[in-house]
Amino acid sequence: MFQPLVLRDVPSEIQEDCAESQQFQSQEIQQQIYNLLSINSTIVIRQFPSQGLSFQLWPAATTLVTLLDRHHPRITTPLSAVFNGSGATQHRPIRILELGSGTGVVGIAAAAILGGNVTVTDLPHVLPNILFNVNANAEMLKHHGGAVEVAALSWGDTHNMEAIGREIDLIMGSDLVYHDHLYEPLLETLKFFLSRSEKRIVFLMAHEKRWKKESAFFKKAKKSFDVEIIHNDEPSNGSRVGVVVYQFVGKFGAKLKPEIGRPLTMYEFEPSLILANMVFNY
Repeated sequence: MFQPLVLRDVPSEIQEDCAESQQFQSQEIQQQIYNLLSINSTIVIRQFPSQGLSFQLWPAATTLVTLLDRHHPRITTPLSAVFNGSGATQHRPIRILELGSGTGVVGIAAAAILGGNVTVTDLPHVLPNILFNVNANAEMLKHHGGAVEVAALSWGDTHNMEAIGREIDLIMGSDLVYHDHLYEPLLETLKFFLSRSEKRIVFLMAHEKRWKKESAFFKKAKKSFDVEIIHNDEPSNGSRVGVVVYQFVGKFGAKLKPEIGRPLTMYEFEPSLILANMVFNY
């Protein structure tokens, strides 16, 4: 038996949403099964395509799950350099933060495959479905020594980012660059975590190019981060381009500086204090 998710410090309306999310009409519900060969296990993910972009599975997420599943510490893979420089040690599980988690599949896979502690984040209205998926895979996660927390995070919201208060070794995300009004908030979020840390933290992002305007995001990102392509998928299903996986690392000297005359906060003295304002433990 496994323990159900425990909702801690969650507003009542969010708890009600968790119950209501299980009452969607059956014709709206779709299930996707991911076979993880590296740990001989499966992940079952519930999605609601009719509810919006955050409730669907996308090719970029599948690419990250596949790369995680193919990674091996004793074999060179596209993720070798990422994990070798992550700061994680043999004495504790790797600590991962996922941005824009959607259905939660990438974070759940990372926790299971790596036996890591993963915080998956998204906007409050998306959390009930993520909670459902984490709970549905809880027995498998426990078997492999993985742990998942679910937290609300609005990109660029300092209060959200400071509230989690966890150290991290790696940040992950997939299909994040699709609305241009979110470019700046996403970059501010990355600066908060990557540029304020005293250690090297990598942001691993899987991206499928859809519009020319996306180049503006990468142009801005390269001002604050060293951006490198570490993997390319071949186009499939009639697409003109495949999924590209990028590695972002904060540039030396690009750390955020306090405004002149403003005292440093406890979070600027201690870079290990991190993000969001609602946390759910299972």
